[in-house]
Amino acid sequence: MQCLGLGRRSPSRELYLQEQSLKVAALNGQRLGLQDDKDLLALLKGSQLLKVKSSSWRRERFYKLQEDCKTIWQESRKVMRSPESQLFSIEDIQDVRMGHRTEGLEKFARDVPEERCFSIVFKDQRNTLDLIAPSPQEAQHWVQGLRKIIHHSGTMDQRQKLQHWIHSCLRKADKNKDNKMSFKELQNFLKELNIQVDDSYARKIFRECDHSQTDSLEDEEIETFYKMLTQRSEIDRTFAEATGSAETMSVDQLVTFLQHQQREEAAGPALALSLIERYEPSEAAKAQRQMTKDGFLMYLLSADGSAFSLAHRRVYQDMNQPLSHYLVSSSHNTYLLEDQITGPSSTEAYIRALCKGCRCLELDCWDGPNLEPVIYHGYTFTSKIFLCDVLRAIRDYAFKASPYPVILSLENHCSLEQQHVMARHLRTILGPLLLDRPLEGVTSSLPSPEQLKGKILLKGKKLGRLVTPEEEAGPEATVSDEDEAAEMEDEAVRSRVQHKSKEHKLRLVKELSDMVIYCKSVHFAGFSSPGTPEQAFYEMVSFSENRALRLLQESGNSFVRHNVNHLSRIYPAGRRTDSSNYHPVDMWNGGCQIVALNFQTPGPEMDVYQGRFQDNGACGYVLKPAFLRDPSSTFNPHALVPGPWWTRKRLSVRVISGQQLPKVNKSKNSIVDPKVTVEVHGVGRDVASYHTPVVTNNGFNPWWDKQFEFEVTVPELALVRFVVEDYDASSKNDFIGQSTIPLNSLKQGFRHVHLLSKNGDQHPSATLFVKVSVQDC
Repeated sequence: MQCLGLGRRSPSRELYLQEQSLKVAALNGQRLGLQDDKDLLALLKGSQLLKVKSSSWRRERFYKLQEDCKTIWQESRKVMRSPESQLFSIEDIQDVRMGHRTEGLEKFARDVPEERCFSIVFKDQRNTLDLIAPSPQEAQHWVQGLRKIIHHSGTMDQRQKLQHWIHSCLRKADKNKDNKMSFKELQNFLKELNIQVDDSYARKIFRECDHSQTDSLEDEEIETFYKMLTQRSEIDRTFAEATGSAETMSVDQLVTFLQHQQREEAAGPALALSLIERYEPSEAAKAQRQMTKDGFLMYLLSADGSAFSLAHRRVYQDMNQPLSHYLVSSSHNTYLLEDQITGPSSTEAYIRALCKGCRCLELDCWDGPNLEPVIYHGYTFTSKIFLCDVLRAIRDYAFKASPYPVILSLENHCSLEQQHVMARHLRTILGPLLLDRPLEGVTSSLPSPEQLKGKILLKGKKLGRLVTPEEEAGPEATVSDEDEAAEMEDEAVRSRVQHKSKEHKLRLVKELSDMVIYCKSVHFAGFSSPGTPEQAFYEMVSFSENRALRLLQESGNSFVRHNVNHLSRIYPAGRRTDSSNYHPVDMWNGGCQIVALNFQTPGPEMDVYQGRFQDNGACGYVLKPAFLRDPSSTFNPHALVPGPWWTRKRLSVRVISGQQLPKVNKSKNSIVDPKVTVEVHGVGRDVASYHTPVVTNNGFNPWWDKQFEFEVTVPELALVRFVVEDYDASSKNDFIGQSTIPLNSLKQGFRHVHLLSKNGDQHPSATLFVKVSVQDC
């Protein structure tokens, strides 16, 4: 079967191409460290699989791993479908699951043994691919093979990824598959790389490399062209400055570079030798305790050379303080994949949030059919999912990304009868993971993330006093439900949804009430003051974004002090029916912990959110600065005066160059015109942004060399965001990539910023090369 829909070829030509394809596949398998792997070989051979879309739609389709070992070709019967649209990249895959582990296979393939079923879940909003293999062995080949490729692709260094990518582009440009490159194919190749050069310059490169003068490039000539293409003059210059133009860098020279340029605290011979050992490709140079230019580049492209501190990629903060001392990664309307009026609800949304390190999830529970509670956005047209299915997904994925506690924010709209079912599901499905009694010895303050490791907590309403089962239907079992009333108070929502009852009282069963231990939802009665009873440490309030902003503006310091000992949850305003997000930084500045955003909605707000929670090992808990944990703090983010937080820094960012920026428009002839914006987010006086000029027609190796200066007054609350856009004079610029880094996690010196996609996934090779300096003012 011809995967790319090529025309008929002669048998000898077909045999030649197959041999070439096998050679290329073997080379790429070797690069991945999967040479002669039986699972990889099975995927390269391909399989007839059943694609499942519904109870009545199952179709046999052929799937095959391409020779680049990073692209899957899928057969399509659609007329006029382009060959490119039948391909998807390994890099687009979020997860590969065996068995009935997605909603599709759970609903539509229960008649097929689990060992023949598997699903490919994508990172973006693309539909999950649910598949049935002809045998358990075939399913195993696909699941294990894809997992191996994903894992090994992730462990390749940037140089290997670049090499792999360029060779893939070479194969695409070689239209007649003769392993030679004509001038026209060279032009196509440059476009694949996202770089536009004029014909005269392209012809000049072509002639320089065409040593055989055959009007085509092959073998060593292509290698020469590759080296010319990947030459980075900014790295050459930096290396020459560090070595005094010598061919190699000595240990002493590397130590000096690490001390003076990179500002590494542990700079010394031990660190220098470990970097040479890890990144120097030349065994001869390694034996001489020296680093070549290639090793230097590999170091700069590595996690050690990243702009994000390698030390902060693990949990390094004190995890033994009360929960209220941490910012907590939190999701709003977690069940939604799109907007909150008509969008689909899905257990997949919970899995995605948990895999991104989210530690606080929302469950809006309503009466469902056959006494089975459902989750959806009440009084709207969003689809419904069963609570039991959501709890199973939470149980299976709660602690995959982080061992620290998960809080389930329960919005309970169920009848007493279905509340009993809710309680039963929580207890039986979550089992020992559910925290259903106070921790021993914790009596006056919230427990710590360390104490609650591996536990799931319930946030919700709690009865004021113990009641008997006979009393449950009486007034004693009624609690105020102001939080829900506040969420629905916005007229923008009321105009779009069905009528909402004005009765804001909730009848609650004791069994469910007893499961709420440290996160009891209460009405906000004002900040405590002398002579007024203080809110109990286990009680917490939910604020709409508007109310929180108003309180921060009017009583900023009181809010900060309140948040020292009590959890506060902030949720988006009701008018945000498109599931847009507010900016979380203002809330964090006031010490609010559970700042809930719509994880399904990409944008600058989620970029900053993901950046904040990349810190501390991306465990979902980030320790607040000391001045936000001090009960007598005088800090007020809206009326800033000198204090312990006032430690002015001068941040200098030099944006030097970009590497392998992705195409925004998939059109073959479309080349990006990139510009970079550097932003600082923090307290009001620290917010600032600057941008570079536009580089036209070059996404492969654009060069800016532009320096920006920022003054940051409260560095512990500041984040630095690097944004790359494709400039368009007549319309809004297209987003290319971004990276947001807390200022305290930003490394100094010559660094690579590794860019993320709109959905927060890392681009395989896209980087910015920058120089960063942070000094006391």
